Amino acid sequence: MATDPRGKAATLALRRRLLSNSCRLFFPEDPIKIVRGQGQYMYDEQGAEYIDCINNVAHVGHCHPLVVQAAHEQNQVLNTNSRYLHDNIVDYAQRLSETLPEKLCVFYFLNSGSEANDLALRLARQYTGHWDVVVLDHAYHGHLSSLIDISPYKFRDLDGQKEWVHVAPLPDTYRGPYREDHPNPAVAYASEVKRVVGSAQEKGRKIAAFFAESLPSVGGQIIPPAGYFPEVAGHIRRAGGVFVADEIQVGFGRVGKHFWAFQLQGEDFVPDIVTMGKSIGNGHPVACVATTQAVARAFEATGVEYFNTFGGSPVSCAVGLAVLDVLEKEQLQAHAASVGSFLMELLGQQKAKHPILGDIRGVGLFIGVDLIKDEATRMPATEEADYVVSRLKENYILLSTDGPGRNVLKFKPPMCFSLDNAQHVVAKLDAILTDMEEKVRSCETLRLQP
Repeated sequence: MATDPRGKAATLALRRRLLSNSCRLFFPEDPIKIVRGQGQYMYDEQGAEYIDCINNVAHVGHCHPLVVQAAHEQNQVLNTNSRYLHDNIVDYAQRLSETLPEKLCVFYFLNSGSEANDLALRLARQYTGHWDVVVLDHAYHGHLSSLIDISPYKFRDLDGQKEWVHVAPLPDTYRGPYREDHPNPAVAYASEVKRVVGSAQEKGRKIAAFFAESLPSVGGQIIPPAGYFPEVAGHIRRAGGVFVADEIQVGFGRVGKHFWAFQLQGEDFVPDIVTMGKSIGNGHPVACVATTQAVARAFEATGVEYFNTFGGSPVSCAVGLAVLDVLEKEQLQAHAASVGSFLMELLGQQKAKHPILGDIRGVGLFIGVDLIKDEATRMPATEEADYVVSRLKENYILLSTDGPGRNVLKFKPPMCFSLDNAQHVVAKLDAILTDMEEKVRSCETLRLQP
């Protein structure tokens, strides 16, 4: 492949001059200039191939030809304001409805997951007549001002917690107050939500909604105990609120066992509102909110229209339909289940070998590897996690960290990530950890080394 004419250094210099420092890059010490993507691979300006373990946005694979073709063909015909009658938007809504519980039958289309969560907040407030929101600690729901307010991951570094926001403990059975040895962590963590609601009500507050990622991602790839959501929904609904399931990172078959991650909580559990983004357009800006007739009618009763100029445009819906086609034709949900199970098994074998691997949790192609300094205290191994990610990049594997301690290796690759990819990545991780342990007999400290 020909070398990029500008080169990485020149592009980086331009970026530093023209873009805000708040717009951060992966691997800021030595950024990668990516010029092409295909499937689960990304390529830099020199043609080097990287396995992408980060990019859940490219859900069915970077530049999937069927998705690219659908966008191109519709772009050649029409892309216009969503107020015009068009087949694509109703066809897409129909296809989505077939994946969801029957109760979730009204759809709003938007351009981003942040817009979806902002609309969900508006819907909840209009339907309930209440204002306050209960969220999970360390949650992130989007970059709009309304969503920063309900994202502890962000607001703790900004203006702090608003009086109408109430934070419940993350249902983390590895680090939280109720752990793997608790007889019923689902009920215990749900009781914490009940306690938070009760405390708010004592102050005269009224709950509009409980927001939760179906699998908290920024919180550290957390898998809530089964039965937690139904218990929480009971407490929230008795307080007059609704349950919002944020599926932006984890929906569309990523968990393998189900199409939606909230379905891991039981077949009978149905949220009142589901939000989608990122993956549903494979990188194209399209998002969606699904809700019930009752919630939608309350919103309609205001007489104020909901309008989003290109939310659900002909091109966006053509892309969305193509993504659903690819998921079905390539059986990517089943693929995520088999490859994810294999990856978990390989990582489990490494846990027996490397004491720094404290917990390996996940489902489908949504997996977290919690690195610890000490087994007894479970102290996050933050520097070690940074070191591992840096070394993986040197081995042409792109991975990131998350969690409150920035110590959780976070696997959420495109759904076409393969068995061979899993073997290769874990072999490199094994080699890096082995080398690291030889250099640093104790994992208490580790500085990034060349």
